[in-house]
Amino acid sequence: MIRPHGGKLINKLPKSEEERQELLKKAETLKKIPVSDRYVSHCEMIAVGGYSPLNGFLTKEEAESVIKNLHLTNGLLWSIPILLPLKEDIWNEVKVGDEITLYDKYDRPIAIMVVEDKFELDLDFLCKNVFKTTDEKHPGVAFVKRDGNKFVGGEIVRLLNRPVRENIDEKYYLDPAQTREIFEKKGWKRIVAFQTRNPIHRAHEYIIKCALETMDGAFIHPLVGETKADDIPADVRMKCYEVLIDNYFNKDRVHLSVLPAPMHYAGPREAVHHMLMRKNYGATHMIIGRDHAGVGDYYGTYEAQEFVEQFVDELEIQPLKFEHAFYCTKCEGMATTKTCPHPKEYHIHLSGTKVRQMLREGRKPPKEFSRPEVAEILIRWATSQK
Repeated sequence: MIRPHGGKLINKLPKSEEERQELLKKAETLKKIPVSDRYVSHCEMIAVGGYSPLNGFLTKEEAESVIKNLHLTNGLLWSIPILLPLKEDIWNEVKVGDEITLYDKYDRPIAIMVVEDKFELDLDFLCKNVFKTTDEKHPGVAFVKRDGNKFVGGEIVRLLNRPVRENIDEKYYLDPAQTREIFEKKGWKRIVAFQTRNPIHRAHEYIIKCALETMDGAFIHPLVGETKADDIPADVRMKCYEVLIDNYFNKDRVHLSVLPAPMHYAGPREAVHHMLMRKNYGATHMIIGRDHAGVGDYYGTYEAQEFVEQFVDELEIQPLKFEHAFYCTKCEGMATTKTCPHPKEYHIHLSGTKVRQMLREGRKPPKEFSRPEVAEILIRWATSQK
């Protein structure tokens, strides 16, 4: 099986319920630091090894190395800075060397952390490097600017509680050690991961099936952490994935679970980030499609595909690059320019953006866009929002 990034999975989970209870008592005696959902997700991803080799939030030296060079100071590839910003009044009270308890919005203790560094960053420099823009209309830039430039870095000692799960079956929340065990039991050696924050439309289905023809299994791994406000909610998307797999995939060759990390919309850099996470979960290959992790017109159509190529040896997990698939009315099926001989007037191009626009207008996506079972779930959700 493919090695985790850095060679081993980080594990910051309590070794027993007894240890957890002792840590919960200790947590009550420490400085209480409230953090938003985005950083609660980061705590879990660090603790379960999804962000291996990170064992905590980045210090200034590590953050600047990632921002400038896409590598940690030890030379290991890492593309997205995992940072913990604090409100200025709280930041002023925290000292290097403190143990603190991070709390979620429900006032639940999430993790104990050791503060190893307090620092500020030039947010425009961060955004320009990570997102290629400082435009606050870009959701990733907006997240960064919203949370300010006062940061603490340091190791997560232990995760005390998992984030609150809303409307998604707990069975889909599997840690990297668990998905690796599942793939091992299935006997899968070549595992292709598919990242999505949208319902799977016909173009997605087509490229997953194309990839699966040369793989042992497909790992459909939708991201369910924080996304932008107009993205379709995770619980609705999960219903779409379930009905699609039940009706249109060989279920013996597909595994569905969720990724509790947040989106950054960092395009090329996030493609690398997504690959490293899926490597930690046990995937050997990953689909990188059109405008992977992109938003608006900030990145080129195939920029992410070109970007990841320079890191293939360091990534170890292999990218599978696909052109933009479309429905050809002449072929009466899905195709790309590599397989379809017909002119553009026969091509119906699909995208999550187009589907969301149709739903906002109260229109049911046609069969060329979405399977009817998926379209029914989506239009039912869309009409309930009005």
